[in-house]
Amino acid sequence: MPDYFVEGLEGLVAPGTPVERLWTGAIWSEGPVWIPQLRAVRWSDIWNNRILQYHADDGSTIVYSDDAEFTNGRTLDREGRVVQCSHGRRRVERDHDGELTAIVETWNGVRFNSPNDVIVARDGTIWFTDPAYGITIPQEGHPGEREYRDQYVFCHDESTGVTRPVIMDVEAPNGLAFSPDESVLYVADSSGSGTGVHPGKGNRHIRAYDIVDGRCKNGRTVITVSDKVPDGLRVDTNGNIWTSTGAGVAVYTPAGEQLGSIRLPETAANLCFGGPDGTDVYITASSSLYRVATLARDAARAEVGAD
Repeated sequence: MPDYFVEGLEGLVAPGTPVERLWTGAIWSEGPVWIPQLRAVRWSDIWNNRILQYHADDGSTIVYSDDAEFTNGRTLDREGRVVQCSHGRRRVERDHDGELTAIVETWNGVRFNSPNDVIVARDGTIWFTDPAYGITIPQEGHPGEREYRDQYVFCHDESTGVTRPVIMDVEAPNGLAFSPDESVLYVADSSGSGTGVHPGKGNRHIRAYDIVDGRCKNGRTVITVSDKVPDGLRVDTNGNIWTSTGAGVAVYTPAGEQLGSIRLPETAANLCFGGPDGTDVYITASSSLYRVATLARDAARAEVGAD
């Protein structure tokens, strides 16, 4: 048996479906997004400070940017443009046909730590996590101070210019995703990563919050990961939570019951849905990019389509 395979996931992955290693040669792969018009996956090799792009039609991988200012998580906005987090610039920015523009750089007159992962709601608001990895880990950004002295989840409204913290009780907020109807926000707490940069409890769980009038209420822990920490998150149209872990990707019901996993020989950082019909799962894991054909679909993109 190969050292990467599907375990369980009946009804979500067809029996016998292989896990494909598409490319290898990175140091720390992160932040994948499927770009339909290019039929490509764009992701970050953070420690090499570059952005890579895999093209599904011919299987080629190119260096999209070799001076990327330590970008991390990315998604698409409602117009299909790439929105990404920059550790180096300490901001959330938009990449439209190679032209970078800042979306949000400060809150209350101070800089963010190092925005890590980002999602866009149906109303166009931009939600992002702001742990301190980019200012505390030399390979992930530039040394700096936590100017607001904490690590929050923020929501930014481009139409009004208003930025506000929406979650303030997660030690090291990392991946995030909405439920299919956007009534619940899931946030990974990766403070138990063992990097030595978190003075708190060292959590390895996923928290859920009810969205009530744009505010996050009733925070509770729904999943605790036993293998390293949860990092990137995606939620499928059935509400199942797909999260990267030390051993690959684990999949859970909204109630926190594990359905199965995609086992990999290296630590997974993040994942995204993509492909011609939006059902392929692309996984960034340490040095490599993997793909698994599934029967699921990303809830965040189902409304606007995958292609």
